[in-house]
Amino acid sequence: MRLPVLLALVLSQASVVGAEPLVPVMVTEWKSVHGRVETRDRLPARARLGGTLVELTVSEGDSVTAGQVLGRIVDEKLALQLRALEAQLAALRAQLTNAESELARGEDLLARGVTTVQRLDALRTQVEVLAGQIESVTAQRLVVEQQAAEGAVLAPASGRVLDVPVAMGAVVMPGEPVAVVAGGGTFLRLAVAERHAGALDEGDPIRIEGVAGEAEGRIAKVYPLIDTGRVIADVEVPGLSDRFVDARVLVRLPVGERQALVVPQAAVVTRHGLDFVETTKGPRAVVLGEGYLIGGVPMVEVVTGLQAGDELVGAGQ
Repeated sequence: MRLPVLLALVLSQASVVGAEPLVPVMVTEWKSVHGRVETRDRLPARARLGGTLVELTVSEGDSVTAGQVLGRIVDEKLALQLRALEAQLAALRAQLTNAESELARGEDLLARGVTTVQRLDALRTQVEVLAGQIESVTAQRLVVEQQAAEGAVLAPASGRVLDVPVAMGAVVMPGEPVAVVAGGGTFLRLAVAERHAGALDEGDPIRIEGVAGEAEGRIAKVYPLIDTGRVIADVEVPGLSDRFVDARVLVRLPVGERQALVVPQAAVVTRHGLDFVETTKGPRAVVLGEGYLIGGVPMVEVVTGLQAGDELVGAGQ
């Protein structure tokens, strides 16, 4: 199709609604960067007891609650210590029973004047010593029982398990992480070139492009320390999923403002791959840029083809 016929088709799609001169407007300049999904807390569930991991109830990706048992560690020496302490307690209780019998006989003999007060005091002291020894061994047994109970590995917070660096049957040491739990909610962490540091302010809106579509968040914190030429900022995003931690997400940040010529999206007519805008001087072929929403009206930037002062006379149907 030759150009005159094409222009006639474009002209037929426009209705004159009054001349409207174009003036530059201020638009926000956006910069695309990648943010990383992070969790507020990344806490290791550590072994409190050294021994063999005999039970492991979670794997990567599982959701857990604070205090949930993630695994169990057994130290066989603790069972032997408990048996030894039980044997000591049995022997001490037998000695205490015998000492109490001796004390009762001594009191009876003293009442009949057969024994002395010193002998009775010695028997009473022996009973008290044995009772103290029984209390001491009982306390030792409670300590060993508590150590055995600490073989249960507990989740330090509610969240999702990110990593399980050990396998069942492994020998672990006290303080060694059995699982890593991410909790406290998720946010986006950005690393932006320091030349844009002045354009970042807490509360500024950002646009996020993910698999679920576009979303909007706000800058929650801008860190003062510049790391290797990058400004670190945290972004709050409502409903941000924690399914993939450390995932990279495309983010568009407002880094400044500039003047641009924009026209209503409805004023653009596309024919055979070319975009046209009707003006008082006739249809103009234009190259379009980014779209904006100004005053609730979809607008689009005109990169080339129009200049300030040109008058629009129609809107594409």
